Amino acid sequence: MKLIAVGDNVVDYYEDRGEMFPGGNAVNVAVFWKRYGAEFVSYIGIVGNDEEGDHIVSSLKQENIDVSQVRKVFGPSGEAVVTLDEQGDRKFVGSNKGGVQKLVKLNFAEAELEFINTFSLLHTSVYSYIEKELPLLKTYIDISFDFSTRYDDEYLELVCPHVKFAIFSGGDLTKQECEALIAKVHAAGTPNVIVTRGSEGSVFSDSRQVYEHGIADADVVDTLGAGDTFVAVFLKEYVQHGDAKAAMQRGAAAAAETCGRFGAFGHGKKREKRIVIG
Repeated sequence: MKLIAVGDNVVDYYEDRGEMFPGGNAVNVAVFWKRYGAEFVSYIGIVGNDEEGDHIVSSLKQENIDVSQVRKVFGPSGEAVVTLDEQGDRKFVGSNKGGVQKLVKLNFAEAELEFINTFSLLHTSVYSYIEKELPLLKTYIDISFDFSTRYDDEYLELVCPHVKFAIFSGGDLTKQECEALIAKVHAAGTPNVIVTRGSEGSVFSDSRQVYEHGIADADVVDTLGAGDTFVAVFLKEYVQHGDAKAAMQRGAAAAAETCGRFGAFGHGKKREKRIVIG
């Protein structure tokens, strides 16, 4: 199976450790696809010409991700600053709003579209800023799109008609609010909806049936990246086998494993603290 992730990347700077880790939704999904058995995984994104960008690309190469289509441009790579709360969960406390990725947006030439067309699924996110490219991309490949916590009607109407899988972070939503969101997304044109709910597990709807699954037991060191892990493994398993229950179970087990290390997928690197705007 060949899978491709397009869009956002960051380094997550851990203040308490003085260490940066590669991450970002699209990057995390790419890595966990590969770690959990995808035959070939590619990542397309924009990095800055800095230490952070070099570390992101180097880490992806070490994970056997194809980075032949990555663009490097003049400016800062995306960075988020995270710290621990009283319960030991990671909380974002600042960012540079994606760095150069928000200023120099991705577009796709014919050769790149033909390259994308060789894959089974493309994953991207709200932080990738390629909404205007979705109508074109969907003519070449099925798309999964992570909305994070972006639930507003205008945005759903913009994106949902063009994606096959819509993913939401619903840890702050009640069960009734999740059900209402799923119904709204289906009505807007997306046939498959995934909502991750933190400690409450996850919900998946294929337009015909709703499936629910709890979390797996974990020795928690760091929760950052657990949701992306679940999504990556679920998508890979579901696209390949079509068994929602098994895909959710495997995704939950993989997410629990991610909680046992620092950083979404490791590759920590020491770095001095810098001022980040936002």
